[in-house]
Amino acid sequence: MTSYNSRALTRLVLVTFASLLALSPVQAEFRLLDSIAAVVDSDVVMNSELQSRMDNIYQRLKESGTEAPPPEILRPQVLERLIIERIQLNMAMRAGVRITDTDLNNALTRMAQSKGVSLDQLVTRIQESGTSLNQMKADLRDEMMLNQVQQAQVNRRIYISEQEITNFLVSEEGKLWSSPDLNLGHILIPLSVGATKEEIQAAQTKAEDIIAQVQAGGDFKSLAVANSAGQNALNGGDLGWRKAAQLPDIFTRALTDLEPGQVTEPIRSDAGIHILKLYDRRGSNKQLVKQKKVRHILLIPNEIRNDEDTRLQLEAIRQRIVDGEDFAELAKANSEDISSALGGGDLGWSLPGKFVPEFENTLNATEPGAVSEPFRTAFGWHILEVDEQREQDFSEEIKRNQAENILRQRKFQEELQVWLQEIRDEAFVEIKV
Repeated sequence: MTSYNSRALTRLVLVTFASLLALSPVQAEFRLLDSIAAVVDSDVVMNSELQSRMDNIYQRLKESGTEAPPPEILRPQVLERLIIERIQLNMAMRAGVRITDTDLNNALTRMAQSKGVSLDQLVTRIQESGTSLNQMKADLRDEMMLNQVQQAQVNRRIYISEQEITNFLVSEEGKLWSSPDLNLGHILIPLSVGATKEEIQAAQTKAEDIIAQVQAGGDFKSLAVANSAGQNALNGGDLGWRKAAQLPDIFTRALTDLEPGQVTEPIRSDAGIHILKLYDRRGSNKQLVKQKKVRHILLIPNEIRNDEDTRLQLEAIRQRIVDGEDFAELAKANSEDISSALGGGDLGWSLPGKFVPEFENTLNATEPGAVSEPFRTAFGWHILEVDEQREQDFSEEIKRNQAENILRQRKFQEELQVWLQEIRDEAFVEIKV
């Protein structure tokens, strides 16, 4: 399988061959097949890579019906992108980041699932597009390496304070984001602005009669078609899913304690008298969460110990735990997560969004008392042990964790651009074209 290492070696061979040609007295008899577009530290970007990337971009622009810029405009932009990618890939290699075949196959499987096709169908589509499967895997491997090095380098530069989280949650945007979704039906008994007491009483009586019919088993949608003056009356009064924060306050208050399937009491507004039926609610305020108390051991690949050696070393530690040695003691002696090692690898109780997805997925699949197989995240190789399990209502904590993730994602994009500019400024780059 093509890897970043093998492609770097190929570039080195081409550069060496080009140098030999320059010294050869018979160089006129040869046609140089490739040349250097840019020198990046101790690596190079080849013209063939640059042309291939440009061809792909032009093809995508053509398929989308977008007018393509001329080559003299596009070429410098694409070359700059390749240079920044090369800097990051070299950083990843020096840090010991490796993408295993298992990681790659899992990524392809997720890609197929997201497109609603089988893995075989995805492979067929790739081949039909004119891209070889090996090239596709090589590009995907590079993309995953870039993602890992970006996550590791940029996230450590981001700090989200508790006050920032609180400010977000009390903002209009935060209230809208955190409010539950409600699936509603609506009936409106209209009243004019100058309605008499008798007209108001008649509308109230009609609303109460409709509510009684619904509670007795009557069909709300049929009653809406027959009685409602609302804009959605002919659709059975169906309002669909609405954010609670987007509803009038008088509606929100009436719906607060309602269970799915129930209807409100009559609600008076300037437009008339309303009846709401709650069909369903998602993202309710009370969220019972299954928590697991977890500890872990982290080993980080480096220039001396590569990715596979790190995994094997962690597998050996896991076997010692399975054979009866204490997880906490081995974590103190071996874990490279400084913040948890002294506590025996203790990470406390889990909460949705507290850990990165790869860690959370493994945690969810591990039963109390069990030790996971080694698994990879952007931070390195882990094993984890689940000590206990419980079910708790952690609505506020979950909300705050999710809000922190939203704020972190926003800062990530901004901080990523700053970091990319920094590493570009620090690198030695010589443009050859």
